[in-house]
Amino acid sequence: MKVCSISLLVALIALPAAASAAAPATADADLRALRDEVARMRESYEKRIDALEQRLVQAEAKAAAAESTATKAETAAANQPSVPVGSNAFNPNVSLILSGLYSNLARDPTGYRITGFHLPDGPLGDITPQRGFSLMESELGISANVDQLFYGAMNFSIHPDNTVSTEEAFIQTTSLPQGLTVKAGRYFSGIGYLNEQHAHAWDFVDAPLAYQAFLGGQFNNDGLQLRWLAPTDTYLEIGAELGRGAHYPGTGRNRNGSGASALFAHLGGDVGASNSWRAGLSQLSTAPQGRQWDDVDAAGAAITNSFTGSSHLWIADAIWKWAPNGNANNNSFKLQGEYLRRSEDGELAYNGAATGIYAATQSGWYVQGIYQFAPYWRVGLRSERLDSGAVDYGSNNAKLLRPDYAPARNALMFDYNPSEFSRLRLQLAQDKSRQGVTDRQLFLQYQMSIGAHGAHKF
Repeated sequence: MKVCSISLLVALIALPAAASAAAPATADADLRALRDEVARMRESYEKRIDALEQRLVQAEAKAAAAESTATKAETAAANQPSVPVGSNAFNPNVSLILSGLYSNLARDPTGYRITGFHLPDGPLGDITPQRGFSLMESELGISANVDQLFYGAMNFSIHPDNTVSTEEAFIQTTSLPQGLTVKAGRYFSGIGYLNEQHAHAWDFVDAPLAYQAFLGGQFNNDGLQLRWLAPTDTYLEIGAELGRGAHYPGTGRNRNGSGASALFAHLGGDVGASNSWRAGLSQLSTAPQGRQWDDVDAAGAAITNSFTGSSHLWIADAIWKWAPNGNANNNSFKLQGEYLRRSEDGELAYNGAATGIYAATQSGWYVQGIYQFAPYWRVGLRSERLDSGAVDYGSNNAKLLRPDYAPARNALMFDYNPSEFSRLRLQLAQDKSRQGVTDRQLFLQYQMSIGAHGAHKF
């Protein structure tokens, strides 16, 4: 009994010491467990942060690619005919452009000529306006998406002489790969800068002298057009056309094959946030057969000549646009110019009788600047000149005039644009396109757009 008491006493004395020794071991284990948990949490969070950073990098790359694609699409859309969104075969877009003019001309426009240059045979109402009040070329347009593959459009032109013509009537692909677009039918050629624009989109009442002399105002064609938009950051477009070539400087031909071909290339881009530019080179080849024009011979007699042969026209064009930070609502400036050079070679029939060789190389240019100095208000100045160049009538040299004269014209315009659908314009011009004649001109013009109308080109 005594031994058991002593053993119990020893155990009671040793118990606090054992408990004191076990406490540090338990605390160390708890600390190790806590540190392990913190380490696992740190590793988990680092992995999650790495994953989020990778997703952020991928999202930024996708956003940059989407922005680049959108920029290219906007540039392509700005330089191609607009395909209205939401159009369908049952509800086509219909637009009407109404245009009227009052002209005060110091010289009689009857028998208008550009000295040293051949103009198209027939009425020149679209080239030179009449005195007094008159309608200008007005336009009725119908367009719609045909389906998921094609877009179609037709534009009728109502001329000042009460005639109506089909200005454009074409179909166009909308979903070809690799930046390709095909157009078929009647369309304004993609050569130059101004040619593809409708007259109501011009910054002046009339076409430049060079367009009058070498394209009869504007060249449209019945045929095929292929465009390719390069997949590059800088805007690059290349196009080719093959067609009938019935419009001046060509003529209709009763034969298979084509009577006109064209090649063009356009390059453009942005310079900072406020400036953009585009430049181009074009070449048009036609094969006129019996192309007639009225003329006056060396004896002063009125005659009608005709030309058969080949005609080649080269065009260099450039345009620069400025708007503060790209916002053109209040202020903007546009500088635009084109140089045209034509070479023709073949046979000329003098007054329908004597036939001789004909060879000519002539050129012309225009430069214009348009400044928007306040909301709705613009002012513009255009200067232009033609070079009669070298003309050889062969055996008919003694019968036909070859004047050494450079036709020229300067024009100043003011216009007021209450909205994108209406415009009122005043234009003053000094026209020296006829040798020895100075025509001081005043024009008052209105243009009104009704209905759905696609965006204009750059």
